[in-house]
Amino acid sequence: MNRLNLGCGNDLKDGYINLDIVDYGGNIIHDINSFPYPFEENFFDEIYASHVLEHLNNFHDTITELHRILRPNGILIVYAPFFLNTKYFGEPDHKIPFSIRTFDNYEFIDNQKLKFYEKWKLNHRTNYKSKAQFEVLEKKFITSHFKLLKWMDFFVNLEPVMYERLFAGIFSPEEVYFKLRAIK
Repeated sequence: MNRLNLGCGNDLKDGYINLDIVDYGGNIIHDINSFPYPFEENFFDEIYASHVLEHLNNFHDTITELHRILRPNGILIVYAPFFLNTKYFGEPDHKIPFSIRTFDNYEFIDNQKLKFYEKWKLNHRTNYKSKAQFEVLEKKFITSHFKLLKWMDFFVNLEPVMYERLFAGIFSPEEVYFKLRAIK
């Protein structure tokens, strides 16, 4: 099984190919804003991207490249700071804001019975007719890593899109999490 830890930083993972622009000792060195990545098409079964995608220059180009190097049905796992939280706007190197709807334009929804909003979404995509399509296996907010607030995850994830729209400005989750399957 080939697995990539994209933008690994100091978090070098056993069993993964660790990739970053800086040498952390044991990783492949590559500028992940530079395409193509040094991997063949359909190479990885899993790509793990924790708190890296928000730092990159171009979301569309990056997602297209990750889709290219994922095998059919390969898994992309993403953690990113929620754009209304101080974890996002308190870091000057963050360039791409993440919300619960960040992957909407790359979501494979052709096999689903569509609600009104999803029909509208399908006709108004801004993914430049990309072949990069993903089935969303899971998406959720992570409200906090403090045990005292962890119980709130259940409530904010009952209907995360509505929570984001109506309440995220009052009580902002810390992170968003996505588990996506590459459709090829």
